[in-house]
Amino acid sequence: MHARSMLITGLSAAILLACSTTQSQPERSAEAEAELAKRLAGRVAGEPVKCIPTYRANDMHIIDDWTILFEDGRTIYVQNPRGGCPGIANHRNVLVSRPIPSNQLCSGDIQHLFDPVSKIGGGACVFSDFVPYTKPKA
Repeated sequence: MHARSMLITGLSAAILLACSTTQSQPERSAEAEAELAKRLAGRVAGEPVKCIPTYRANDMHIIDDWTILFEDGRTIYVQNPRGGCPGIANHRNVLVSRPIPSNQLCSGDIQHLFDPVSKIGGGACVFSDFVPYTKPKA
């Protein structure tokens, strides 16, 4: 019985460890860091929000595979997808909401990447909370 309980304990620990490990965000390149700083200059971070209104394509700015900005009037929302969004930074792929586009983007939404030139899909992004950045009122 002792060996069996040790095996169960060991398996339980391995499962918990596997569930708790998350992919860490790699270091941002100097170019991406400079672009992010430029876009957020003079703005202050607010409390994260679960959803934002949908956006127009011109209002989305891709910093790198880990950072997407959405502009809505005076507010810029920073999105850091869970596990990143590999392939979005090459600026060839577009985000496609499935199955039905709605009037907002929310944490937990899965956005698929699609290359309109080759007509091939490639990967997906799972959105996390959005951090709003606004300019303080003068």
